[in-house]
Amino acid sequence: MRRRNFITLLGGAAAWPLAARAQQRVMPVVAWVVGVRANSDSPPVAAFRMGMSETGYVEGQNVMVEYHWLDGHYERLPALMSDLVRRRVTLIATPGFPDGAIAAKAATATIPIVFGVGDDPVKLGLVASLARPGGNATGVNFFGQELTGKRLGLLHELVPKATRIAVLVNPANSSTEPTLRDVQEAARVLGVQIVVFNASTISEINAAFAALAREHADALFVAADPFFFSRRVQFAILAARDRVPASYGSREYVEVGGLMNYGTNLADSFHHVGLYTGQILKGAKPADLPVVQPTKFEFVINLQTAKALGVEVPPTLLALVTEVIE
Repeated sequence: MRRRNFITLLGGAAAWPLAARAQQRVMPVVAWVVGVRANSDSPPVAAFRMGMSETGYVEGQNVMVEYHWLDGHYERLPALMSDLVRRRVTLIATPGFPDGAIAAKAATATIPIVFGVGDDPVKLGLVASLARPGGNATGVNFFGQELTGKRLGLLHELVPKATRIAVLVNPANSSTEPTLRDVQEAARVLGVQIVVFNASTISEINAAFAALAREHADALFVAADPFFFSRRVQFAILAARDRVPASYGSREYVEVGGLMNYGTNLADSFHHVGLYTGQILKGAKPADLPVVQPTKFEFVINLQTAKALGVEVPPTLLALVTEVIE
């Protein structure tokens, strides 16, 4: 073998690991930012991955996903977003976490953001309009705020003798104020009294249940919140212990023993976030992707829990239920 050819071969061999490292460097990085810790194989995460895969992106093969779990510590958001912007991640996904979306929007006007929020994203300042977002953010609006009155009404229909309803909110959540406005208006129309309790930690949830027992609340309305979602088993146990009929914002609460929920399907919302993430990675502009608005809503009742609480579900309400858990 001639010396020149041998040197060429050596150069090619030395370049192989460099080429591999170059491919790793150009792999897009998606920062997944949510308010609670969850298993990376949980249904919402699986739905997000499925959405990405339907656009040709598979985690670990042609896209990297960095999971950032806030564990209810929303105060960490500014520092986290600053770090993500400094490192120039490809995209920030904040499904089911309005505070994350707001923090991301405040931190960058260039990195694409795909959100999932219950409040109006126009009011939150995330998009210019639902049809034409016009900036670097788009995503899913799952009508959490708009459904507040409907959910309170269904709870009152299920427990018609309830005249004093406790409302549990997380004061750290930016959606708390609009939620309270909506629930107070709905309570006025129904002619019931509401008593507001705050909780942002595990111990405060326990304390809130003790307080609502002292206040003789007839039922409980739990506001939608990522931290609350992570404590849904705790809610089911405490509500069963204190025999309090409770309404929640997603079916996952009912699946672990909660009484009822009314709202959109979270897995569907996370799937849409995954779809939009993949489309943007392929070159679509967030400004041109309209905010997705679900058209199907779930009303789920756990009949076993109702029986344990002594709550009789009227036939008129059963006719509206989309799923019964027995």
